[in-house]
Amino acid sequence: MTDVKPATILVFDSGVGGLTVFREIKVALPDAAYVYVADDAGFPYGDKLEAALIERILAVIGAAIAQHAPDLVVIACNTASTLALAHLRAKFSVPFVGTVPAIKPACAQSNARRVAVLGTRATVSLEYTRALIREFSAGCDVGLVGSSHLATYAEAELAGTPVADDAIKAEIAPCFIDAEGRRTDTVVLACTHYPLLTARFRSVAPWPVEWLDPAPAIARRVVDLIGPRPQSNGPVPARMIFTSGRAPKPALARTLAGFDF
Repeated sequence: MTDVKPATILVFDSGVGGLTVFREIKVALPDAAYVYVADDAGFPYGDKLEAALIERILAVIGAAIAQHAPDLVVIACNTASTLALAHLRAKFSVPFVGTVPAIKPACAQSNARRVAVLGTRATVSLEYTRALIREFSAGCDVGLVGSSHLATYAEAELAGTPVADDAIKAEIAPCFIDAEGRRTDTVVLACTHYPLLTARFRSVAPWPVEWLDPAPAIARRVVDLIGPRPQSNGPVPARMIFTSGRAPKPALARTLAGFDF
């Protein structure tokens, strides 16, 4: 059998939150070669100045592109995408798929016409996010909720040291608005870390809502851009790289091998 070189897909995030996106892409394209780059040395992104953060993202991704020569790069981070995606596309020829708040589909599916966007403080404060609301809200009331702690809580959850329910509940409480006979029925998870906590969100939420995860849509876009390829000789073990230089823990290694969280 002739060896077929699989597509190389680079997935980037500030930490391990992008694994929620990686998981969906891997299901859709199991034979691709994956390199996951976690900029843990710069984590968290939400409290950094924009100019310095853009410079860092360009440098880290530029080094990864030079080393791994990917066929496509997925920016599995809302903050990095909204700040730096245009700069990345201008500087590098490789195709990029970004992650932006799923405001359009959330408003389209909301029966109550009341939606919350739950993200980092950086993501919800950006003009980019507000422009998405102006363009796609379609008459919905859209509330922006910025969290300073949930990304860190998600990292702790995956590491096996979950925080208390009350801490989670306090962070998501502003999402839930009951006014004028309408209650929030859809919450956009505008940080790829947050789907790691969806089960926790559901358990402490004051009423059931739809928690909208962008990962499936990102995976579909990656499939569209990669296009049909000859079947390879089987899955290639994924690589995970931390910018701090630390080694992945066994649980993360299992995740990269294709196990569920």
